[in-house]
Amino acid sequence: MILKEKTVKYYNPILEKSFNFAIRIVKFYKLKSQDNYSLNSLFKQILRSGTSIGANVSEAQSAFTKKDFINKLGIALKESRETEYWLKLFKESEIITEKEFLSLFKDCEELSKLLTSIIKTSKEL
Repeated sequence: MILKEKTVKYYNPILEKSFNFAIRIVKFYKLKSQDNYSLNSLFKQILRSGTSIGANVSEAQSAFTKKDFINKLGIALKESRETEYWLKLFKESEIITEKEFLSLFKDCEELSKLLTSIIKTSKEL
């Protein structure tokens, strides 16, 4: 299963990528939770963490201080790592296919790398 959706264009790549990833996670949740009702509590975990990345990135854009900005992006990074965990768990538990895993994991991993880079650069300034 590869989810395809319209992309939302933002002026900021991390905002755009995190928002579009959240859309994919919502669609993933809708599809998988219908098919595997008994695993719904696990799917809610990835729904929360996967959508929280973009919410925290968006919130960081209105930070009053650099420290607050870095803190919000740090939370987004933690949520990204948690989402990676759930994806790995689903793959190893054979809840999702390798193809499904790779499709979502690559995007999540990219978000983690971008967030790490932004945080490091912000701390140096």
